[in-house]
Amino acid sequence: MENSDEYINVEDALKRVGGNMGLYKRLLARFTDEDHIGPLEEALNAGNKEEATHLAHTIKGVSANLSLIKLAAAAADLEHKIKGGLDHSDSFSELKQVYVITSDKVAEIV
Repeated sequence: MENSDEYINVEDALKRVGGNMGLYKRLLARFTDEDHIGPLEEALNAGNKEEATHLAHTIKGVSANLSLIKLAAAAADLEHKIKGGLDHSDSFSELKQVYVITSDKVAEIV
């Protein structure tokens, strides 16, 4: 397993958890055990801008704290577009794709 790539920066994350790989693995598992994309997609489809913005913001924050680099960036882009009332369909598609790849990479770690 690589310690860092364009999707996950394990070294950076370990600094946040005091070098405790067991804790980091538990946090990653808890994050990927939850469905983050389904509720976001539902909010977007329902036109619930406030809820969609909140969910994208949450994904961005948790991903950043776990050093899931590309996922945090994709969520930030989506959040920005939702807030700005911009077309966000491509951003949501990108987020879903990055989420799948990131989840696969997380599975290699946990």
